[in-house]
Amino acid sequence: QVQLVESGGGLVQAGDSLRLSCITSGRTGSVSNVGWFRQAPGKEREFVAAIGGSDYSTYIADSVKGRFTISRDSNKNTVYLQMNSMKPEDTAVYYCAANIVAGRSAFWGQGTQVTVSS
Repeated sequence: QVQLVESGGGLVQAGDSLRLSCITSGRTGSVSNVGWFRQAPGKEREFVAAIGGSDYSTYIADSVKGRFTISRDSNKNTVYLQMNSMKPEDTAVYYCAANIVAGRSAFWGQGTQVTVSS
């Protein structure tokens, strides 16, 4: 089993920056990748970004490319989502997930709320 705990959400204004953190624990040696999804009210869950476990390759959704970056600190078992130039449409609950395959994962965090005011 892999456990994930997100933190760093909050209320910001349009144009501001925010960094989310996802700490993994448990069988971290079995983690192949870690990523972020988000779900806005009334909308389906949307992939945001992911980072590979061994090669640190990154994947960023087109909707946030150029504004969001993903990184990891393996010593701390932590993955970060840096969000810059935020927009009201970034408002959502952001979820961390591990071992993502075709947009699905068996391991999810509890989510952290991000609200961007205009």
